[in-house]
This record gives sequence, C-alpha cells and structure tokens, in this order.
Amino acid sequence: MKILLVEDQAMVRGALKALLNLEQELEVVHDCASAEQAQHWLTHNSVDLVLSDIELPGINGIDLIEWIKKQTFDPHCVIVTTFGRAGYIRRAIDAGADAFLLKDAPSEQLAKALHRVSQGHKVIDAELALKALGDKNPLSDKERRALALAADGLSSRDIAKRLCLSDGTVRNYLSEAISKLHAANRIDAARIARQQGWL
Repeated sequence: MKILLVEDQAMVRGALKALLNLEQELEVVHDCASAEQAQHWLTHNSVDLVLSDIELPGINGIDLIEWIKKQTFDPHCVIVTTFGRAGYIRRAIDAGADAFLLKDAPSEQLAKALHRVSQGHKVIDAELALKALGDKNPLSDKERRALALAADGLSSRDIAKRLCLSDGTVRNYLSEAISKLHAANRIDAARIARQQGWL
C-alpha cells in the first residue's frame, strides 16, 4: 500500500515514515510538511492512502481530506493527531476520514489500523467515537469559516472578500458565533471553538 504522509513536525514525520516502512505491504512513497504541498503532489501522483495530522500550517488536515474527496482520485484518508477533541473527530468523519488515530497509541496499532482501512473498514477508537457522538457543534459551516479567518487576524472586510460575501453578512456570522459560544468577542469565540475542535 502506497502512502502519502502529511506532518509538519520534521522529527515526527521522519519517525512515522521509518516506522511505517518497516511494515510489510506499507510504503511511504512521499512525505509533505503541509497540506498545500500534499495537494500539489497529489495533482501529479497517486497513492492508496493519505495519512495526515490535523494541525498543519495553512490548510489543516481535515480540510485536506475534504479537498481530496472532491477530486477524481480517491485514496483512503487517515487522521493521526495528538488531539482527541470531539469536534475534530466529528469533523474528520464528516469530511470522509476512514480512520482517526491518536499519536500516543502503540505503533503496532497504527499499522493494524492502516491494514484494516485498506480492506474497507473504518477505524476509530470506541472511546473517541462515543465522545464524537456526544459533541454538538452549534456553529454553521459559514460561521465556522468566518470565525476561523477572524482567528487568523483578518478583518470583516477581508473575510468578506475571501468568502465572497458582503461585509454585513460576515459581521452577522461572527456575531452569531460569538452569541452561540457565549464569548466576549470574536477572539474569545475562536479560542473556545478551537478548544472544542470546531475550527
């Protein structure tokens, strides 16, 4: 099984690559430090499976999976992360992830999970799955996108340009997000949403 590894921390990326290449039938054919690099590589190459972290510079791992699922190629997609936040799990599943794994799991569990995914199974730790089922993200997709851009420091006007919306509409989305999260302002709302894994 040919694997593309997407992980921004060089030491972790190297360790995962070495670990996976020791396994029979698993081969990391390329690795990237960002989702943008992965997108560029995938437009010219194919793999059986994409193994990605969530927290990456720029585009995150969940958005990368959403992008992959819209393309003509369709590799299996697996998230491996330090964070077992309920919001992350729910968003990863909704995006089309075949597995959600934690980095602190035993190495043999990772290899076993990848083999199961290659056979068409979904692999999510039972405790994490229950956590995701109990999670209710109050933000709409547009509120989430606006809040994520606000968290990156963009003004309402810049967010409006990026999302092709009016400035007033963006302010309404941000106001709704602040209200729903009982936050003091957009920065506080973004902090709360990040902690829950909704951004």
